[in-house]
Amino acid sequence: MAPLYNPAVEKAEDAKACIDQFEFPDIPCVYPVIWVRAREAALLCRAMGKRLCDAHEWEGACAGALLPPDYRFDLAKGVPADVGVARMRDAHNRLYGAHQNWAYGSHYEKGVCATSSFKTPGCNGGSWTGCGSNTFPAGSFPGCRSSLGAYDLHGNAAEHMNLPLNEGQMASRGSVELGYTEMKGSWFIFDTIYAHPDWCRWRAPFWHGSRVMDAHSHENYHLGFRCCKTIKGE
Repeated sequence: MAPLYNPAVEKAEDAKACIDQFEFPDIPCVYPVIWVRAREAALLCRAMGKRLCDAHEWEGACAGALLPPDYRFDLAKGVPADVGVARMRDAHNRLYGAHQNWAYGSHYEKGVCATSSFKTPGCNGGSWTGCGSNTFPAGSFPGCRSSLGAYDLHGNAAEHMNLPLNEGQMASRGSVELGYTEMKGSWFIFDTIYAHPDWCRWRAPFWHGSRVMDAHSHENYHLGFRCCKTIKGE
């Protein structure tokens, strides 16, 4: 696993958490697991003695510096989940939008990450029988590595993460109830179809919004996950 910390003020040994270097099952040269629900991802991480990452942890791993949580719970309090997510997302993206970066550098580049594959012909956007994963073995693009040591944060499979709407839903604070689903990164078609922004700290709209632990949380042919692990108490 790769340590999560802020190199500007900390050393690797100061890290309180770490993140899988590769998409689950976190084994280089093995294809990432896809067609997995957010609930299943959380339970698989737990079975491995780990946990699903909070959104800010994934973002820190990608951007090369773990920053303090910035979830703006005041904007989410007392409103429907979709409204809370939208308010927090907009505030977050305004804050970081002027300083966009990718795991490999300050500008988006084609060909650096596992984004040169294609949809299965006839794939209608999410059919189990009509859409293959078409991913690459983990770590196939060594240039697609963040400065903290995590690979394939762009391309290959998009990744389930936990987006808390209150402090009691933060995996990094020990919650097992968790918050709402957040899809991180991009997937294997982005060299030809740049479907949405994928800079490191970008947060998505309320896509397929449900609680992470909902039995019917989203699954898809391009959607996987990776785990985090708390190694020191705060």
